[in-house]
Amino acid sequence: MIKNVSVIGAGTMGNGIAHVFAQTGHRVVLIDVSAAQLEKALRTIEKNLDRQLAKEAITAQEKAATLQNITTETRLEEGVAEAQLVVEAATEQETLKLEIFRMTDAAAPADCILATNTSSISITKIASVTSRPGQVIGMHFMNPVPVMKLVEVINGYATHTAVSDTIIALSKKLGKMPALANDYPGFVANRILMPMINEAIYSLYEGVARVEAIDTIMKLGMAHPMGPLQLADFIGLDVCLSILNVLHNGFGNPKYAPCPLLVNMVNSGKLGVKSGEGFYTYTPGTKELVVSEKFR
Repeated sequence: MIKNVSVIGAGTMGNGIAHVFAQTGHRVVLIDVSAAQLEKALRTIEKNLDRQLAKEAITAQEKAATLQNITTETRLEEGVAEAQLVVEAATEQETLKLEIFRMTDAAAPADCILATNTSSISITKIASVTSRPGQVIGMHFMNPVPVMKLVEVINGYATHTAVSDTIIALSKKLGKMPALANDYPGFVANRILMPMINEAIYSLYEGVARVEAIDTIMKLGMAHPMGPLQLADFIGLDVCLSILNVLHNGFGNPKYAPCPLLVNMVNSGKLGVKSGEGFYTYTPGTKELVVSEKFR
């Protein structure tokens, strides 16, 4: 039974993953090279727990126990030394992830499972830099992690069936719904989602419709909770571009080619929510959705 979990990366996904493991009784070591980022992550987790407390989804005792289950570490080797499961949630950059897995493989116990929260990078390629490819697996949580139920579980070419079964059972214990996929570009979630987002951007680029119309049609016509352009802003336009490039390079099919408008926006630093502007503009303290001046 897995009790000790290390989470590498204290950003949006990492702190959410740490939150759900800690809340279900696991001892979590949250690892990041930045002590400031770790402090920010703990504040975010506490804020999200307070939100749950206000909704009476948890008790004050459960909040305290969750926070007590989390420790932080800036040194990867020390942070994974007692782990039974490591979940990597660093920035979606292949070279960075490969280096993290090399280091983690060298430092983690021999029977430890190594999971990655990658949304598109090959599990098989990540596993190839370790001495334990059978114990490497994808565990792709959705954002925001404490709220979203899905965990996309991705088997690499060499992933052992027992490891896959363990991660599926563990996901259920977290209160999540695991869905199993095999290791091909984009897996399932992003292989379907990203072409839709890209087509929405092409529709804007080609003058088919404006930002509000595209998102309204998809929300009201297809019952999507968020339009594809707003969703792209939420994910991060740089992340969308990176995943589309993985799909385009992986399949060699022009249907996955990123829209030139998306490329230009990323090159100009308009990345969506994280930069304050994408297809919409984002002002701290307000939830009003305002179309970027560029697209009015």
